[in-house]
Amino acid sequence: MSGDRITLQVRERTEIGSRQARRLRAQGLIPGVLYGKGHARAIAVPERELRSAITGPSGLHAILDVVLEGQKTVHPSVLAEYQRDPIRGTLTHIDLREVRLDRPIQATVTVNLVGESPGVKAGGVLSLVTRELQVEALPMNIPEHIDVDLSGLAVGDVLRLEQVAPPEGVTFLDDPHETVIATVSVPRGLVEAVEAEEAEEVAEEGAPAEAAEEAPPEGADEGAEA
Repeated sequence: MSGDRITLQVRERTEIGSRQARRLRAQGLIPGVLYGKGHARAIAVPERELRSAITGPSGLHAILDVVLEGQKTVHPSVLAEYQRDPIRGTLTHIDLREVRLDRPIQATVTVNLVGESPGVKAGGVLSLVTRELQVEALPMNIPEHIDVDLSGLAVGDVLRLEQVAPPEGVTFLDDPHETVIATVSVPRGLVEAVEAEEAEEVAEEGAPAEAAEEAPPEGADEGAEA
């Protein structure tokens, strides 16, 4: 759960634009926007503190107690959006959204597979179909991920969201029946081997019948000599 509350000191910025953003990053600051009650503030966040905050136990769903430089007011917020450098993987921009801790919010959380599937042990192929789920909960109750147990999944089984129990205080927003989490299928190579074996059996069963149709009826030669 995102029960961790981490204080994040930020500063407002008056200059915007790509050139200013590059300058901030060179100084170890990440440009961003803090969205609140009817306002949006352009901010700059120390990259080291931000990285420490979102790599903690609550991950990207940590509650960030944002404090603007020179002020004492705390703005409880969550990480709403972020951008990364496509090559380095470092954060290049963030959007923070103020939240009320007594009101539920919606969030996207990842699926975490746990347990060992009997179907996989028997040679089946596991496919993770849905990697993220939409949930609703109080900000402090948003889970870092949803654990999905595979211990009852045999070959040919389909695991749907309706078979997954949500954590306490969390509501799933995706369709419980239509959302397929994972499947265990028969290996393609085994399917091809079975199909080939069946085709061979059919061919063997049909061979004597064809031979019988081609053989001349008994007495045919005698009739010809007469």
